[in-house]
Amino acid sequence: MKERWWKESVVYQIYPVSFKDTNGDGIGDLRGITSKLDYLKELGVDVIWVCPIYKSPNHDNGYDISDYCAIMDEFGTMEDFDRLLREVHARGMKLMMDLVLNHTSDEHPWFIESASSKDNPKRDYYIWRKGKNDGPPNNWESYFSGSVWEYDDKTDEYYLHLYSKHQPDLNWENETVIEELHNMVHWWLKKGVDGFRFDAIAHIVKAQGLPDAVNLSNTKTVRAYELFSNLEKVHTLLQNLNDKVLYFYDIMTVGETSGLGPEQALDYVGDTRRELNMVFQFEHMFLDAVSPGSGKWDYKPWNLLDLKKVMSLWQTVLHNSGWNANYWNNHDQPRSVSRFGNDKEYRVVSAKMLATFIHTLEGTPYIYQGEEIGMTNADFSSITDYRDVETLNLYQERKLAGVPENELMAMIKRKSRDNARTPMQWDATENAGFTTGKPWIKVNSNYKEINVAEAHKDPNSIYHYYRRLIALRKQHKVIVYGEYKLLLPLHTEIYAYTRTVEEEGILVILNFFDGEPVCELPSEFKDKAIELLISNYEPVPGEQFSKLKLRPYEARVYKYNI
Repeated sequence: MKERWWKESVVYQIYPVSFKDTNGDGIGDLRGITSKLDYLKELGVDVIWVCPIYKSPNHDNGYDISDYCAIMDEFGTMEDFDRLLREVHARGMKLMMDLVLNHTSDEHPWFIESASSKDNPKRDYYIWRKGKNDGPPNNWESYFSGSVWEYDDKTDEYYLHLYSKHQPDLNWENETVIEELHNMVHWWLKKGVDGFRFDAIAHIVKAQGLPDAVNLSNTKTVRAYELFSNLEKVHTLLQNLNDKVLYFYDIMTVGETSGLGPEQALDYVGDTRRELNMVFQFEHMFLDAVSPGSGKWDYKPWNLLDLKKVMSLWQTVLHNSGWNANYWNNHDQPRSVSRFGNDKEYRVVSAKMLATFIHTLEGTPYIYQGEEIGMTNADFSSITDYRDVETLNLYQERKLAGVPENELMAMIKRKSRDNARTPMQWDATENAGFTTGKPWIKVNSNYKEINVAEAHKDPNSIYHYYRRLIALRKQHKVIVYGEYKLLLPLHTEIYAYTRTVEEEGILVILNFFDGEPVCELPSEFKDKAIELLISNYEPVPGEQFSKLKLRPYEARVYKYNI
């Protein structure tokens, strides 16, 4: 296996609008990120991934870009960005940009021209079609509800948007569009950025002819993944981007690729593919959904055997062939301690257990802002507290369909993207130290107990546990490169596995629930000399290693020689 810096790194994701505000307007900014770089350095992270900071009208919090080479006014100036990049590099860290290549804002100059007339030279920069049968060109459903098509009465045609109507999809069949995007990527690389997270990259190619999706339930629209996700030509386009631009820089790349398994992922990240370093997979994010096809909102309880199956497959299929990106949280997902842990009486130990899992798997660990202090889901009581376009669209759609208010709000409280977007909780002062003004979205009311200042003071805090995990990863090659092997595959409470490389091994034992199961390890560990590297509980004196009685959400990592 090739050793690479991005395999050995730990990434910290920043959602700028909610991270740190320095000018009192209630919106996080670039100077705020710069002011907290020492905090991130102390945590031990190597790469900072910053969500979109480009000029944008903000219909989808910056993922609707109106100028790829300018900074959003609320975030600051290009000089502020240049200073941030310098300060990141001065601390020996790297900066990864979040780049949207599937779509732009409808306020991007390209789209304004494209929409101005059918014969405009930029008309073909986007995907325009005539309607059919007095309606949209096909029956595809948007990720944000409703049709993917928006009617334009000026030109009597529809344009395609997989997300919001303010996010028209670019036409990757147009060579001029591709050249424009390549030049823009090159512009940022010449500035010195250290990589990209490519948003929605799996969707840049749509099925030829844009056919209707199969519609067995006879609904108005259908989520047609097979017609706009992970199509073969995506790989041709990514290889082209790599060969013409990315190849010439020592950077890190990660793609957002929903709807695939590990075998398909190798088409993106395989060592011989010349495409991406790693991808974000979503299989574990749909374990608590009735089905990926129905979307994330329809809930079912998740179970540990499903989690083992998904994660073990990714660990084994990609080993020695590609690389994983491991995460629980990001700006689009609920807080992991509220979703997969216990955010009440076991918040601290369950947050530590979940962290142990992500940091001891093969792959690059991703930490989302606030995860390292155990931030929880939002405690909003009214739909008026929410800001997320996906959430607000869902509310309107399901309300019209007659879903009772209490059911609808329970759904939103569980899965809204705003759970991850409440301001970073720095201290116990007003607005959690995030801003001196009125925050753009409400601060979680538990900020006086859960904040960075409190976590700093407590040597047993989640924050200091993260520091220890990150340090261990740097000290032990086996944690980065070791081969994964699942133990106790049918145990419904305990997730246990080994990682081995050369003569070194680690044994990871995790209790995913609040019971006290007994962990009986395979006989191969009976006579091994083992050393406890980290645990989220104090060890029990004189306990019998062959039959460990685990405490609620307990995590242990042992080192042993093979």
